[in-house]
Amino acid sequence: QEQLVESGGGLVQAGGSLRLSCAASEHTFSRYAMGWFRQAPGKEREFVARITPSGRTTYNSDSMKGRFTISRDNANNQVYLQMNSLKPEDTAVYYCAANVFLRYGAWVADYWGQGTQVTVSS
Repeated sequence: QEQLVESGGGLVQAGGSLRLSCAASEHTFSRYAMGWFRQAPGKEREFVARITPSGRTTYNSDSMKGRFTISRDNANNQVYLQMNSLKPEDTAVYYCAANVFLRYGAWVADYWGQGTQVTVSS
């Protein structure tokens, strides 16, 4: 069972940047496609980005493309989300996920972290 722990959330002004980190527990980390999702108050969980096991291919939600970048460090079992040009509508709990795949056209995952809060003030 993969255990995931996010860090790096916090309060930032609009236009600012944050870098989220996710530490994975298992040596099998490098086999998984990893990803980030987010959930704003009163809304459903939303896909943010995904990265393949090798790290060569990434996929971003269209609404965040160009502002958010996912990356990973397989040697240290870490995955990151660099968020730039943050907007108040980016305020949400951000979740790290492992074994991210498409099911019936929607991104889903087998393992989830507990989430980290990101708040963007205007």
